[in-house]
Amino acid sequence: MNDVHVPVLAEEICHWLNLKPCGIYVDCTLGVGGTSLKILENSGKNAHIVGLDRDPEALAYAEKNLERYKLFVKIYHGNYSHITEFVHQAGFEKVDGVVFDLGVSSLQLDQSERGFSFSLSGPLDMRMDQTQGVTAGDLVNHLPEKELADVIFSYGEERYSRRIARAIVQARSASLIQTTQALVSVLERALPFAYKKGRLHFATRTFQALRIRVNRELDLLEPALRDAVDLLKEGGRVCVVAFHSLEDRIVKHTFRSMAQGEHPRVALLVKKPVIPSALEIQHNPRARSAKLRVAERLPEGETL
Repeated sequence: MNDVHVPVLAEEICHWLNLKPCGIYVDCTLGVGGTSLKILENSGKNAHIVGLDRDPEALAYAEKNLERYKLFVKIYHGNYSHITEFVHQAGFEKVDGVVFDLGVSSLQLDQSERGFSFSLSGPLDMRMDQTQGVTAGDLVNHLPEKELADVIFSYGEERYSRRIARAIVQARSASLIQTTQALVSVLERALPFAYKKGRLHFATRTFQALRIRVNRELDLLEPALRDAVDLLKEGGRVCVVAFHSLEDRIVKHTFRSMAQGEHPRVALLVKKPVIPSALEIQHNPRARSAKLRVAERLPEGETL
């Protein structure tokens, strides 16, 4: 793979974080370090990064890519639900900024053996942290039909979820569905012809649903956002890049709830989410669905 995958909305993140020398920034989805590298390059001297990621393989790349800043970078294997613990472990009580770049990294998508991509043949895994948890194959082959349909509908917003679940259960009764391409074949047989000719690939929503369920992405997001705000210094900012409507809805509602009431905890800095420019999308198609939201920590006890 390339040394540094292209981070999405990196210039905008750096702008909205209001970077400064000696600032302390948490990258909750470090990946291979692309966004953190931009932050360090644009912060002036002695900025610090606390980087977290579930994927041990990605962390190995990040360590290499951030090598020249190694005195100012602390990297931890874990997910952002433990952000407070990792920040304190790094020796900090409060930070100047927090970044969440949600979704799947190019590293994960481009490796067939990770099972994230319906366009590559590989095992049905989809775990961001391959050291723990159930796989997509476990769900596909063992969930009851109704529960499987609920997962595909709730996390994939797939209107043919019941039809898909029924087809999966029928197929697995003959033999286990063990690869991405085997699942794609089941979907292809189950879905209407016109649907398969739509703009979005017919497997997109089902694969998204399984990935979200495997990694508990939506369950962990709101508490992590609230913990991130708790860690911010007065005037510190949290930037979140979401790639689909379910994530973005959680970010929007969580920020909005923290900005309301007699003693709001944050101010919302963008009324509508920041989206990539046409030029960025041209250079990095992964950016096309990205939405950036930003909140700033208010002083304790401030009233509206």
